[in-house]
Amino acid sequence: MAETIECAVIGAGAVGLAVARALAMRGREVVVLEAADAIGTGTSSRNSEVIHAGIYYPEGSLKARLCVAGNRMLRAFCASHGVTVDMVGKMIVAVDESEMDALAALGRKAAANGVDDLKWLSAAAARDLEPEVRCAAAFLSPSTGIFDSHAYMLALQGAAESHGAAFAFLSPVMSGAATGEGLVLRVGGEQPTELVCRAVINCAGLGAQAVSHAIAGVRADTVPPLHLCKGNYYYLAGRPPFQRLVYPLPTEASLGLHYTRDLAGQGRFGPDVEWVDRIDYTVAPARTEAFYAGIRRYWPDLPDGALRPGYAGIRPKIQAPGEPARDFAVHGPAEHGVSGYVALYGIESPGLTASMAIAEYVADRLP
Repeated sequence: MAETIECAVIGAGAVGLAVARALAMRGREVVVLEAADAIGTGTSSRNSEVIHAGIYYPEGSLKARLCVAGNRMLRAFCASHGVTVDMVGKMIVAVDESEMDALAALGRKAAANGVDDLKWLSAAAARDLEPEVRCAAAFLSPSTGIFDSHAYMLALQGAAESHGAAFAFLSPVMSGAATGEGLVLRVGGEQPTELVCRAVINCAGLGAQAVSHAIAGVRADTVPPLHLCKGNYYYLAGRPPFQRLVYPLPTEASLGLHYTRDLAGQGRFGPDVEWVDRIDYTVAPARTEAFYAGIRRYWPDLPDGALRPGYAGIRPKIQAPGEPARDFAVHGPAEHGVSGYVALYGIESPGLTASMAIAEYVADRLP
């Protein structure tokens, strides 16, 4: 006999954990179904661990709105739960005069999104703060920082569990169907089972499209395509060149070969953009050659041989190579026609920063 529950959250990455916490805190019965054996094993654990300010995204977009709100929510949550945060700040640089208009336009976009603390820096002012940077001008973003993303996810899990949420690991969702009683999910694992759910929230990240296609009743034409975009990160040998994060101006596909560091002070550069057709986290040493020229545009003193392969992450993009970036896609019954089902697609950067705001947005959409 199938077990009946109120809410199933599929996926225990940062967004799934935040959704589980938000629903549990509203008094909902929540079960989190995770195919892996632990939380945060996918996209959530393979990123820069940067708290973004909300600078880059189109005015009014979910990315803009939820990043700005999520920045505040994440920092408050981390402060109250003992998660380490370092608001190191970020410098966004125009490397020469040809990029000045684009830098100014980025400042206007940030202001439209409610990011009101950017500081314009002349080339001299930028060098005063970061003597090794080369630029014509820059913006300083004090609302950008780094944090311990794994500790954050553990804190979300603990908060969800303290409000009654349950977790089922090694429990992949195999299929489902909308019925008169609710959404029936067939869950695999060592002890396959069926769950009748009043609500299902698909936070499966790289697997979100596959889950939706496996649920009878979800119209296939409402499920956006999945395009895998691999970003490779390379560690920097030697002392860190900058105190702050340093980003070149973004391109259509990424925020560029930016400099970040972890809480221990290990410097790194990335990610690059590599469109792939399968999930593969191998970092090719040969790709470092393309990094040197890009990095030396704003750090000309990068020594030869200073980069070594680090790690890779794969973003679940919903636009194809060459297409403009798309917003987060949060589909409810109005989009796909299945009552009680909410599916999240294309939750890439700034999804980690925005995770708590995404959770509230989802929770508000459930009956």
